[in-house]
Formats: sequence, structure tokens, C-alpha cells
Amino acid sequence: MLTYQEFLDHIFLRYSGNVKLGLDRMEGILKDMDSPNEKLRGIHIAGTNGKGSTSAACEALALQHGHITGLNTSPHLVDYCERFRIQGKNVDFSEILRIYHEWEAVFQKWDASFFEITTAIAFQLFNEKKIGTSIFEVGLGGRLDGTNPFHSTVCIITTISMDHPKSLGDTIEKIAFEKAGIIKQGVPVVLGPIQPSALEVIKKVALERNAPTYQFGTDFYIENVVTGEHGTFFDYHFPEMQIHYENIQSNLLGKYQATNMSLALTSFILYNKLTDQPYSEANIRSAMAKIAWQGRLQVIRKKAIILLDGAHNDEGVDSLITNLREIFPNKRYRFVTAILHDKPYGSMLRKMNTIADHFYITQNHSDRAATIEDEVKILAECQASYETMPDVVSATKKALDECRENDMVVVCGSLHTVAEVLENKELMQN
Repeated sequence: MLTYQEFLDHIFLRYSGNVKLGLDRMEGILKDMDSPNEKLRGIHIAGTNGKGSTSAACEALALQHGHITGLNTSPHLVDYCERFRIQGKNVDFSEILRIYHEWEAVFQKWDASFFEITTAIAFQLFNEKKIGTSIFEVGLGGRLDGTNPFHSTVCIITTISMDHPKSLGDTIEKIAFEKAGIIKQGVPVVLGPIQPSALEVIKKVALERNAPTYQFGTDFYIENVVTGEHGTFFDYHFPEMQIHYENIQSNLLGKYQATNMSLALTSFILYNKLTDQPYSEANIRSAMAKIAWQGRLQVIRKKAIILLDGAHNDEGVDSLITNLREIFPNKRYRFVTAILHDKPYGSMLRKMNTIADHFYITQNHSDRAATIEDEVKILAECQASYETMPDVVSATKKALDECRENDMVVVCGSLHTVAEVLENKELMQN
């Protein structure tokens, strides 16, 4: 029997190089597994940013209303088992390993990728556990993503911006077409604040598939958004359903989270309508206040503040900066930064430099990490204040040690970077 680490090493070494865009293999794998994907219902979520917290909010809403829930997300931060949550809790590794061994011959037959194996395990697991409400977060794009065969009841597209241009296309319109690939025949799609050219592409796909669209700012909207150290407050309106909720509180920080929460709320209300299940304002309010989601504007220390944020592209950094200025307006920001090489690290660092008092530049453990030299070259051009550190944990500890009154530490640049802090017990002791 493989140990946890042996299993991860095995599937990374054996399968991680097998990435190929296309659904033929995934559909073949699932057919050989007796199509567990066709026996589930729930919510499917794509988008450039906001997928994770929107997924977690959908899970919280379903749990609070008594649904039996399954949540499949990626990537994991600390533990592979995070990718599989049932009833709000990570699945035990033994369950994952059992399913892997049961279907290993099928995975080998189809020369499956790491992500295809992981997603197939989620489909099988949720089917075995008779999950009533499944929530799947898209891994990459949508049209050719391994989660695409999910028979969703409602789908969500959160935002569209430039990300993974080699895989998804080099224009906003091409990326929008890939994300729109999750739209199924007749299945409602809830749309976030998406720019007109991308929205046009998505709505064309929805029209071809007879899928009703619900647009943020038009069909549902939010008002009076206020964010602070204790959460985010907003009013939510869904006129078609005659719903008007005032002063909802989410425990997630950041004004953008009010938008994500409205996407989750709208999709959950539509899902309950389509599946003939009740919902209540009291349960909605309770759910919004206890969403389990790590690594996004997450404060792990309050005395000398350490804030973690997985911002990994330009849009994410813009949101991070906006929220720092609004939530912690009188602080000096010490940035611990390690970014992936295939992300726009140059523009990201230049944006961070508009607000950073000092940088601790380092490199995370990902094999896709940008080198310290890559990052330093950008900051030197900006004449930024910086120093280099060999790893994320030592950089965070040094930043914390050097904090003066009114300083805070901001760890960002990648979910891989955030994960390395979350794994360190010393840093996680508040």
C-alpha cells in the first residue's frame, strides 16, 4: 500500500507529463468507470479569478441548507486531500488511494494526466458517497478541461482576463470562448463582471446552447459594499426572484468578495429552484459568515499582521492593492514575493511597487518558479527597496522580525508561495 508521499510522487512522476488539451481521454476514462459524472448534479465554476472563493461559498450555502455536499477544487495548498471535500471536510487519504488502485488499470490504459486522474477520482468518490450537491471548480479554461464532462445544473463564469495564453489563447475573446465551453444545453449560466467583448462571445455560446444567462449588474446586483478587518458587508438584489437582502456579512475580506458572493448566491438560488429545494434568508446569512477558504486575503497573525494572498496575475494584484488600501490604509507593507515564471511577474512586481515599502524577494518550491534573479531585475529597474532570501519561510520570518509599529507583512505572488507559509507551524501560531 502506497504512503501519502509515495502516492503523490508516483502520480506526479508517472502522469504529470501527460498533459494534452482535449476531452477524448477524459471521456474514455469516465466511460470505462461507468460514467460517474453523469450521475451527479450541482454547480460548475470557471473564470480567471474568483473561482475558488465562489466555489467555497456555494459549498457553505449548500451545507447550511442541509445538502450532502462534495467540493472539488485545484490546486491544493498544503494537502492533496484538500481537492476533495465532503460535507465541508477533506476526504481521508485512504479513500482516495482506494479509488486510485481500483481504477489504476483504466488510468494506465488511457495514459491519463495527473489532473485527469484527480478529477476522475472526484467524480467516482462523489458518486459512491451519493452526493446530492456537487461543486466542481474548473482547472484550466473550461472547454477542454477535465471537469467539463460534469453534468451541471447551473454554471458560473466569474471573470475573464489574460491568463495561460499558451493554452487558452492570446486574446480576451479566445479565452472567453474557452471558459464558455462549460456551458451545457439548457443549463443556466451566471456571469460575473465581464468586459463587453468577452461577454459577447460567452452570450453567443449560451444562445447556441439555449442556456439562460444571468448577468452581474443587470439581472442581479449588489450595493453598499463595505469591507474591513472583520469581513465584507453588502446588499444583494435578485429582482426576478423578488429577493432583496440588506447588509449580508461575509467572513471573507475584500470588496471583490462581495461580487463573488453574489455569484454564489445567484447560482445557489437558481440551483434550488431547478431541483425543487427550499432556501431561507436566515440560512443564507449564516452560511455567508462562515465560508472555509484559505490563502485569499487571509490574516494569519493579528498582532504583527501577516496577510496571505494567492494573487498570481495582474487582475489579482490589482485587487490585492485595492483591498490593502481600503482595509489597512495606514500600514506600511512589507512584501514577501515569489512568483511563477509563466505568470506576468514583471507587471505584477511593478504594480506591487506602487504600494510596497520593502520587498523580500525569494523563490518558491514549484518547478515553474521564477528565479530570484528574474524578479530582482524588475525591481532594480524600478529602483525599489528590496533584499533577497533563499526561501519563502525564511523571508516571511525576517519580514516579521523587522516589522515596526504600523508595519504588516504581505505574502503573495502565487498559491505555491502562500502554501509554504501555511505549512509552517511556527508562522501559523498567532
